[in-house]
Amino acid sequence: MPGSLTIEIVKADQLTVADRILWRAMTEANPDLASPYFRWEFTEIAARIVPGAAVAILSRDGRTIGYFPHQRRGSAIQPLGAPMNDYHGVIAMPGDAPPLTVVADLLGAARLSVSAWVGPSGTGALRETLMTLLPEQGAGSWDAWYAERRQTWGKYFKDKERARRSLETELGKIRVEHGLTDPVLLDHLIGLKRDQYARTGRHDIFACGWTRDLLHALMASGQGDFGASMAGLWAGERLTAIEYSLHAGDRYHFWFPAYEPGLARCSPGILLTLDTMRLGADAGFRVFDFGFGGEGYKKYFCNATQSVREAVVLRPGVGAVLSDMAVGLLNSAAGGRGERLRTSVRRRWAAIEGCETSAGQRFRGAASAAVVAMRKARGAQGATAG
Repeated sequence: MPGSLTIEIVKADQLTVADRILWRAMTEANPDLASPYFRWEFTEIAARIVPGAAVAILSRDGRTIGYFPHQRRGSAIQPLGAPMNDYHGVIAMPGDAPPLTVVADLLGAARLSVSAWVGPSGTGALRETLMTLLPEQGAGSWDAWYAERRQTWGKYFKDKERARRSLETELGKIRVEHGLTDPVLLDHLIGLKRDQYARTGRHDIFACGWTRDLLHALMASGQGDFGASMAGLWAGERLTAIEYSLHAGDRYHFWFPAYEPGLARCSPGILLTLDTMRLGADAGFRVFDFGFGGEGYKKYFCNATQSVREAVVLRPGVGAVLSDMAVGLLNSAAGGRGERLRTSVRRRWAAIEGCETSAGQRFRGAASAAVVAMRKARGAQGATAG
């Protein structure tokens, strides 16, 4: 019978050359680990920047069977880079990864929160991520994909073709560039995202600083077939849309998009996505990952899904006082709709907890989010009463 699992917590820079070779062999052998977030390069870079970063080495009978990169926030543990990590799990050979519940027990944390666990879980709710699989290799793969999508969703894509003509008529010829790594352009994108968070009442994930530094470091890395870059769409001389993406091998992960709100009628973000896919297909990318569902436009692009798990594993008998207080505050602000909004509240708290590194900062973030939740609840109640 196999021996029991053991765990060792180390800093990423303590992993040996043999560990790094094994890590890469695991991601190459396991198709579930195709996302750039599972690459050793992502962990190596993130571990230098993310507060509380560590790697759990899982072993059985003296043999390393997996690695789990993570971060600590007080008594809680999250995947490394949360809330910006769109896929996470144990780096292991196919069939070797232990369930999430076992990992949580070995880590001994009061709480382990995951939003997109890949691999066996033993708990949690299923979520679907959306992606585009191009039908064939070569430059024709995008043309074949677009022809199928246009036939399936003709009205939608004809509308976007009209939007392209309107944008060019209004501002001038459209130009799209990809593979951009200008740090000034990235700061502009981050500024647009922060404006968006302020308009929508979401937690500003870039206010903490380390999240901005992570995007810059990933973009500056340029390690083999792993990296990050931006694509931008100009109409005439005006930059109308921009998106930051992570990529590895033949997978391209759309990550942080932004566009000029005043040009929404011309759909510059959608046009940028279409052209980025066309250019990316010519560059050899085969899978375009759109992350979690939510934005309605994704259904028109995506012809494949990947199932992941969202879960919060609580250690029995251990009270996560700050988390309970913060989530309670958000629930009370939801106008008595706490049970129905539980998932939304937990996600909001997980983002705050991941970004903010001190108890005071986390509680202030929860209080600010509670104010936003209260306003929304009052607005919903007023609409119902009307």
